[in-house]
Amino acid sequence: MTEPEKMAESPEELRDTGHLLARVCREYRSRVGSLLSGIGLHPGQEMVLLELLREDGLRGGELARRLRVEPPTVTRTVRRLERCGLVSRRPDPEDARCFRVFLTQRGRSLREPVAGCWARAEADALAGLGAGERAELHRLLLRVYANLTSGLEAT
Repeated sequence: MTEPEKMAESPEELRDTGHLLARVCREYRSRVGSLLSGIGLHPGQEMVLLELLREDGLRGGELARRLRVEPPTVTRTVRRLERCGLVSRRPDPEDARCFRVFLTQRGRSLREPVAGCWARAEADALAGLGAGERAELHRLLLRVYANLTSGLEAT
């Protein structure tokens, strides 16, 4: 059965690009979440760890801005990661109202396992696509991302 024939049998919402993209994102995130659970993480926690691997010692508000989430979401996630011994929070020496988040050695040790989860999810999602198709998908997704994020940097 060809791809168009499979799509013809799919629910109506899968024929609409927007709905399909939303479903793909949900399924992909579910796959990543399943893989992350194998290393003791919940979806979203790895994003905080990855951001701290790029730049350790960020303020909570800066983490929220970079991850495009609300500050209370970061606070909750950081508290959970702290209870697991993956990060530590310290008062910001420049602003007593803020805290800075630092990776612990245990948190740093998750760099490769997290990267492995993301690589496995990508391999699963793109199975059967050739190199050219993968490159084209990547190019198109970059355009979609740019469309959706244009103008957000100022906020």
